[in-house]
This record gives sequence, structure tokens and C-alpha cells, in this order.
Amino acid sequence: MAYCCMYFTMSVVLAFIAISTSLHSKPGDPISPGKVAFHELSLNASKALRRAGFNFTATLFQVSPEIFLSSPNSTIFAIQDQVISNSSLPPWLLKDLLQYHTCPLNLPMDELLKKPQGSCLPTLHRKKNIAITKIDLEEKSIEINHVVVSHPNVFLGKTISVHGVLEPFSSLDPQDVHQGWNIIQAPICDSTSVLVSDVLESKNMVEWSWIVRLLSSNGFIPFAIGLNSVLDGILEDYRGLESVTIFAPPSLSSLTSASPLLKRTVRFHILPQRLTYQELAALPSGMLLTTLSPDLHVEVRGTASFEQGLVVNGVKIAAPDMFSSKNFTIHGISRAFEVVQAPDTPV
Repeated sequence: MAYCCMYFTMSVVLAFIAISTSLHSKPGDPISPGKVAFHELSLNASKALRRAGFNFTATLFQVSPEIFLSSPNSTIFAIQDQVISNSSLPPWLLKDLLQYHTCPLNLPMDELLKKPQGSCLPTLHRKKNIAITKIDLEEKSIEINHVVVSHPNVFLGKTISVHGVLEPFSSLDPQDVHQGWNIIQAPICDSTSVLVSDVLESKNMVEWSWIVRLLSSNGFIPFAIGLNSVLDGILEDYRGLESVTIFAPPSLSSLTSASPLLKRTVRFHILPQRLTYQELAALPSGMLLTTLSPDLHVEVRGTASFEQGLVVNGVKIAAPDMFSSKNFTIHGISRAFEVVQAPDTPV
């Protein structure tokens, strides 16, 4: 039964990718010697992948080889079938993931081992890089984005190398799909293709897209719009942020989109740590907590009694623990915190 589900999932994904790829092809083109060679190359690579147990990628090489072979040279890192079948990614995002596992350079294992540790390699996915994070010359092993290249040199051709990997180079965790716009978590590299920030270090763990949807669908539309408009700045300034507490007001004052005051106001309502209502109530009365606007702090006062309520910055928490996950908690508050624009201070 498990195998049946696995192959059904793979069939749906393959069908989508094959159809979407064929839409960009031109029917009726004459068969040139180059196309014959292209077909033979993809067929031979497909046979080698199937012998190594990478049936999903093998089939893709037969139905849509253009995904991998759109550049003159290619190195493909094949993902194991079981990982693909267990993925909840929709087909169009999975296609992005496959292109993230394709480098427009021909790199057999011997060439990869010659690269310095920390080298970045380009991919076919929106100029996002992968990075060589570990090299063991004695064992002749290599890790890319901390993933072991488990099946080196599955197939070698004049312009192509194919290797198998134990896991994907980017997370397939369903929670990451909530981030939508940034599903491929890539390392940060400098202009000389040297690793600057590790893929794990640069990953933002907070499910921001999910938070915005929860707020907008539950009556906190002004704050949701404000948060969404300043989110790029938060992601840039707080790389690696693991958890947040959000105090969501029912409305915001009339603020210009992405204005310095709006940025300051939204950040003032967010703590860079997850604190439940019970944890807030356990804090000493009068304690100041840092917000994402570093020069602004919120003061916690009150009791743990739900009747009397807990007060933050003079504002009552009207709906404690409205929404939460392991990375965030959202408390509804009766009104927005009062914020004064700092003169001549960039946010």
C-alpha cells in the first residue's frame, strides 16, 4: 500500500512537470543531430539513475530532461524517491527544488573534491547557491548544505555529472511552505562565491506568512497589512530569529505604507522570543521586555487572573494565546501601543 501511494504521488508530480515543460516546447521542430545526442544522453543518464534506485529522477530524465539540461553543462544531485513521495510540496514548488539541485557546471566527484571547503556553487533556481560545507579527502566524501553525497558519479558524460544525495539541500518541512516566497533556504555567499552565512544559520524559523494569514482572517486586518508591508525589513535585520511574541491590536492609526513610523509601530508590538500568557504573568511586575524596535521596550504589569487581566504598556491583553506554534504566540490586545517617532532615527 505504501509503495502504491508513493508511486501515485510521483506520477502526479511527473505529470504536472511534463505538461508544464511541454507547454514551452515548439511542436514540429525538425530532429537535428544535436537533438538525437540530447535524447541519447538523457536516456543513458536515466538508465544509470534507475540502476542506482533513483527512479523519480530517472523518469524525469525521460519525460522532461530540459529541467536539468537547460545549460551547456550540468551537475545533478538526485533526491531519493522516498523523500519525494513523503513531501507535501505542490508540484510547482517541487520543480523549483529540483532546479535547486542542478548546477550549471560539469563536476564529477574528483572535481568537487578539489574545491575548497566553503565554496559556493550556482544552481538553476533563481541564482540561489549551494555550498560545500564539508570535505573529507581521506574518505573521498563531501557534504553540500550539510547533506552527504551518498552516490557519487551515478552517471558521467561529456557535459554532465549525476550524483545521489541522502536528503534535499533545503527543508521539505510542511511549516516551511507557510513562508511561501522563500521555500528554498539557501546559504549566503559573497561575490567571490565563498560561503558567508550557513544555510542553517540564515534560516528564519518564524512562520511569518502563516502569522499574516491568521491575523487577517481573524479580524486583525490593519495590523496584518502593516506587518506584511514591513516584513522584508524584519527578515533582513533578524536573520536566524527562532521565535516571537506578537501583541496584535484590532486597529492601527492611519499610517503611510512602509513609512518609518509604521515600521517602528509594528516592530514595537513584537518580542524576539515566545512568551505565553502564563509565562508573561510569571514575570516580575514592572519588568521591561525588548522588542524588535531595539530602543523601545514593553512593560508587563498585572496579575495572572483572566478576570482582571494582564496589562502590557498600559494596554490589556484581551485575548491571551489566541494563536500559537512552537515558534510564535499571538496575544490580542485592546488597542495599539502608543509610539512616538524618534527624530532623525532610521528604522
